[in-house]
Amino acid sequence: MPRPPKKPEPQAESVRISTTIHIGAGSVSMLVADQRPDGQLRPLDFLEQPAPVARDIFRTGNISLGTTERIVEIVRGFQESLAELGLEPCAVTRTVGTNILSEARNHETVTNRIRVACGLDVNIIDDGEMTRLIYLKTRRRLQHLPAMRRENTLVVHVGPGNTRVLLFTNGGITRYTSYRMGAYRTREAVEGSHAEGPSLLRVIRQHALGNIEQVRLDYADVEINGMVVIGYEVQAVAEELVGGSSSCTLPKLRQFTTAASESSDVELVKRFQLDYQTAEAILPALEINLAIAEILNLDDIHIPRSEYEQGLLHDILVSGERELRGTLAEEVLRSARILANRYQSDPRHGNHVGSLCKRLFDELADIHLLDEHDELLLQVAAILHEVGTYVSPRAHHKHSEYLILNSEIFGLDRLDVTIVALVARYHRHSGPVLEHRAYANLDVRNRIRVSKLAALLRVADALERTHEQRVSEIVFRRERDRLRLRLPGLGDTAVERLAMASKGDLFEKVFGLTVTIDEDR
Repeated sequence: MPRPPKKPEPQAESVRISTTIHIGAGSVSMLVADQRPDGQLRPLDFLEQPAPVARDIFRTGNISLGTTERIVEIVRGFQESLAELGLEPCAVTRTVGTNILSEARNHETVTNRIRVACGLDVNIIDDGEMTRLIYLKTRRRLQHLPAMRRENTLVVHVGPGNTRVLLFTNGGITRYTSYRMGAYRTREAVEGSHAEGPSLLRVIRQHALGNIEQVRLDYADVEINGMVVIGYEVQAVAEELVGGSSSCTLPKLRQFTTAASESSDVELVKRFQLDYQTAEAILPALEINLAIAEILNLDDIHIPRSEYEQGLLHDILVSGERELRGTLAEEVLRSARILANRYQSDPRHGNHVGSLCKRLFDELADIHLLDEHDELLLQVAAILHEVGTYVSPRAHHKHSEYLILNSEIFGLDRLDVTIVALVARYHRHSGPVLEHRAYANLDVRNRIRVSKLAALLRVADALERTHEQRVSEIVFRRERDRLRLRLPGLGDTAVERLAMASKGDLFEKVFGLTVTIDEDR
């Protein structure tokens, strides 16, 4: 059983204990922290026990019964530690699972077992949240690094199953890409080669070559001035690589990686105080980072010396803070505008439709009952709703759906992107119907979200029918079955009325209100 956390000092009532449990790729961990009156989290203790989750997933496609029971045993031990602190064993602030957990065919069986045995609901971290957590880590703990002050800096995260790359230009995110190339996924893929030492590194490099080349192509148009590397495995050996600084030259990284390949897993465990799961994954993590740095012709890389897992759990607890959500939303909208620019969509039109959407969203909050995240998705859809004209003006709403569905938008997971794509599709012509596959594949709750958001977008787009930003003010008046809009300063509203006649139908179907535009008298 893991050691119990240290007894916290007596706290004022305004201080709240928060806990998070993370079922990771190679371990299960728990952070216990108190939240100060100023909102800051102070870690009280951190517990971690190994469990071969990723090895099972990438080797067999399932999490074995033995590993499942191992997870249950660890979590129960954590709960006993919480009970010794006088906390409810089930009162865990967040219980999350690594995003690769969803790749296990039996992931529902595993999470149900944890729910039955421990009384905890496990939320699997999706790709969107993982990217947000990487951004949060960069923003909170890496901005001081010299590399982050350079014009163009790549932040590279080699995870258990995927590698994520974020391009920061003058401190802001300007590009985000993801590759199906991770430390554990690669390790299991090359296991059958039985190669050892430098030969194993060559096999790893060859296996990852396609993805590495794609990284080069994706950033060939940018002069990369620095590279910051984060990840569980590489940060576990950061002290050896960077010493008293924050950077490691490529020759040193190459020498270190070669020496590590000539060591057994047992030797790596002893030398770096690792668990066996991390020791198995460390070579692919090192070699992938080395390959990316080499293909970008860099001289060195920067590695934070902070403890990766503790930082991740801390960020999971604070990721919902309002201030951080606001900053993240700005980056999401920036990413959407970059994508719109790539497809030569009129930025003035998209931004103005977005501002009209916000006005409608705020005014009608009591009838749409949507939240802040839905408002963000509506703004993104407004920015991107006409990207399909890049393919063809004819049926451009369908092309918009396709382009958005096949694009990465920083900070949004696949469900978010699907909702944005569908809302953009339904900005004109027919509304949502079950004959549309992407819409039909959503559950009822998310189909309703799409319908509500699309209804708002269609009204906003009708008000911007001329693409000349004529509507600056809206005065609302609601009647029993009618939403009346007056547009102060706009003498002739014939165009907007005609557009509303064709686009206001979905709003009436969803909210039961006919939208009419009154003369400004």
